[in-house]
Amino acid sequence: MVKTEIGYTTIDTITVRGLNLATEIIGKFDFVDMIFHTTLARLPSPQEKTMVNALLVTTADHGITPSSLAARLTYAGAPEALQGAVAAGLLGAGSVFLGTMQNAAEMLNEGAKDLPADATDLQVTEAARAVISTYKAQRKAIYGVGHPIHVHGDPRVPTLRELSRENGYYGVHWRLMDAIADVLTNEQKKNLPLNAVGAIAAIVAAMGLDPLIARGLSLVGRSAGLLAHVMEEKSTPIATQAWKLVLKGDPRNELP
Repeated sequence: MVKTEIGYTTIDTITVRGLNLATEIIGKFDFVDMIFHTTLARLPSPQEKTMVNALLVTTADHGITPSSLAARLTYAGAPEALQGAVAAGLLGAGSVFLGTMQNAAEMLNEGAKDLPADATDLQVTEAARAVISTYKAQRKAIYGVGHPIHVHGDPRVPTLRELSRENGYYGVHWRLMDAIADVLTNEQKKNLPLNAVGAIAAIVAAMGLDPLIARGLSLVGRSAGLLAHVMEEKSTPIATQAWKLVLKGDPRNELP
């Protein structure tokens, strides 16, 4: 038999994780409730709901990015397919853009596995050095630090940090992420502040969620931002202008 525990449909009802969608969920659950109900088969605590809402909002959008450009360019070529444009924007969520939250959460889980909840600053710093040494030896990127624009500090981090403190999710993972940023800054003699990827990874790790959920939540959040870009592209197009800028930048192209 082929089946899923997430839900099923009969002639008269739709059941999701044991609850009637029409009578027990719609109008009673918000979207974060539904994410937890479908993915984890439980409802979130108020603290979990606050943090997941913050992660969805944080990842929704921050202007023209590779994902938003991909969505706009796809819409310009196929305006009949909104789903294609949004999908195009999401397909680039990998180990360089957006998907890095999963990688960073995995890094923190591994790095903090032997640290007690009340670890000393020295223990956390030594764990950070061990993470950095391991990743360098394996020629792997160290996620969650530095930013090409916010060179003096990511403005999202203090807010996420304070929310974590207020909701009981500021602990050894946050401290390890901070220590990694500090050690790298000292080693490389340049400012490498914690960024939103590192902050979100610390939150997801502190919440005990599967790191894959970090990537999943970023995709859910970014979908809202991509919808906004496609709607703006419909009314105020910039994709063709961006394409022409690329053409003009190549001297081999002969443009009128």
